[in-house]
Amino acid sequence: MIVVLMGVTGSGKSTIGTLLAERTGAVFADADDYHPAANKEKMAAGHPLNDADRQPWLETLNGLMRGWFDAGKNGVLACSALKERYRATLAAGMPTGAVKFVWLDGSRDMISERLLERHHEFMNPKLLESQFEALEPPKDALRIVNDRSPEEIVSQILEYVSSEPIW
Repeated sequence: MIVVLMGVTGSGKSTIGTLLAERTGAVFADADDYHPAANKEKMAAGHPLNDADRQPWLETLNGLMRGWFDAGKNGVLACSALKERYRATLAAGMPTGAVKFVWLDGSRDMISERLLERHHEFMNPKLLESQFEALEPPKDALRIVNDRSPEEIVSQILEYVSSEPIW
């Protein structure tokens, strides 16, 4: 199984994803590490990505996850996956149920405060509003308000996926 932790910048995807992968022995990847240089430069300058910017990146991530699946590995991907079509691209070519989406949600105020406390290589905090505007709340994901300790959040995710025998 592959779990995609999705949400706007600052929602805790990398922190939760790292801990979830450690607790389950799964492979972890941060989607930000797969952005091409042009995307990183655009975001660092405070300009939001458009669908054309994101599509090759999403296809790369799909290939990564399909590789995990084909190798029989469990995986955790931290990826914004803001729109339904992005999530469809991520899960393309894999059996139904092989990819579970978990939406790490939080208020604008809470996430804005988090962004003030961190430095990100290229994600400009000014882009938060554009991410909230682009977000299409998923219909088929576990929604978790990430306002507790990472350990509590990971435990809730594990309850969600525990019905799957490979976890």
